[in-house]
Amino acid sequence: MADVVMPRLSDSMEEGTVLQWLKAVGDEIAVGDELVEIETDKANMAYEADVAGTLSEILVPEGETVAIGTPIARIGDSDEGSGASAEDEQGTGAPAVDEQGTSPSAAGPVAGVGGALRAGHGPSSTPPTPAPPTEEAPEPTEAQTTESTAPADGDGHRTKASPLARRIAEERQLDLSQLHGSGPSGRIVKADVERASSAGDAGEGVSRRARRPVPRPAESTRDAQPSGEEPSTRPDTPSPVAGPAAEGASPSPVPAETAKGQVSYQELSKTQQVIARRMSESKATAPHFYLRATVDMSEAVAGREMVKARALPGDVVPSFNDMVVKACALALREHPRANGAYRDGRFELYSRVNVGVAVAAQDALIVPTLFDADRKGLRQIASESRALAVKVREGQITPPELSGATFTVSNLGMYGIDGFSAVINPPQAAILAVGAIVERPVVRDGEIATAHLMQVDLACDHRILYGAPAAEFLARIKALLEEPLSLAL
Repeated sequence: MADVVMPRLSDSMEEGTVLQWLKAVGDEIAVGDELVEIETDKANMAYEADVAGTLSEILVPEGETVAIGTPIARIGDSDEGSGASAEDEQGTGAPAVDEQGTSPSAAGPVAGVGGALRAGHGPSSTPPTPAPPTEEAPEPTEAQTTESTAPADGDGHRTKASPLARRIAEERQLDLSQLHGSGPSGRIVKADVERASSAGDAGEGVSRRARRPVPRPAESTRDAQPSGEEPSTRPDTPSPVAGPAAEGASPSPVPAETAKGQVSYQELSKTQQVIARRMSESKATAPHFYLRATVDMSEAVAGREMVKARALPGDVVPSFNDMVVKACALALREHPRANGAYRDGRFELYSRVNVGVAVAAQDALIVPTLFDADRKGLRQIASESRALAVKVREGQITPPELSGATFTVSNLGMYGIDGFSAVINPPQAAILAVGAIVERPVVRDGEIATAHLMQVDLACDHRILYGAPAAEFLARIKALLEEPLSLAL
């Protein structure tokens, strides 16, 4: 029996979220088979099995986040079978796999962050759903009741729940001991808490095994408890009710309006969590200062029009952002401090010039890397940057393509933004913010003319990049862009 642990899929990954199990309990696994889709701090990736055998147990359900190295599944020898493991997970003698070939442990109604609901959420011939109130629910074993390290609930029973489910329950003031878990071994997951919260909004009571109407004050919990079912609370204690019913108020089917209207909550994806954490750390730890320059892009505009006019169908025509990337790469080679980082009380200076290009994805900002940009021509930079942008927007970017950047370019000019100040992508020394190219009047040789001007703002970490060296670095970028022929040399 071999444990499958949460792998480290990127250099900055600390934990991962199981989005979707691609194999079910009982399936034969070969080395290299895609086993599970995992959301990291940078991308969603399918993890391939490194051992062969039978998937005998799924330990982490879809939608749950665990730390690197935590066992998420077990793969046994092919001749061991998986029936026992599947029965242990269900707590019943039901078959390990239903007639649709779906594992109950992998098919619970758990919505992965950015993933789809798996089979088994709706009705089927052998669904892995809680027993109806008229049937006797199996009593949890000692191992099940003591496995969780979470604090005991009100009745002294340690309820098994994922960290995300426990946090949401605290926010919505739900008693976890009154919920039934649809995860492995009855573990409570996010979907169970959200379902119970909806029941509370509708004024219903929620027990550990099933949701039932709240008894009238004259009725006791014992009267409301179905015959043959183990009570989850003391007989003389009313069933807890989520929402206004818990305080004896009349339940309302519609959430109360506040001064801000109805409030809804949206969970952050793993990528959004990392962006929030890293940007907060950057502004809190890196002393930012900003330099601004206006670049005359008239020669670059004329040169690009000439290249575009002579290009054959299918040829890649470098964009202005590609020119900015190339200019930054050449300037970084001449200014090592700008191509470094301040870390642990010392400077880190890198031999490779790798420029990260910020790309707007769905509800996130992803920064793929153009490696050795100082050694590549404009056409190659243009081809690679377009291919990376397509991968980002289609969700196919890989962690290696998001790692190793030594400097970042962020361009909002295509949105009509004249200029802005960006936040440094730690631990890099600087980031260049690029605005729109706008034709404006200028004075040349005492006469009024027009020029295509572009504003650039350089955000610097003052711990490694000081004022004068940073100004020389930005001036070099400006000079390269104003003489675009130098970008091709």
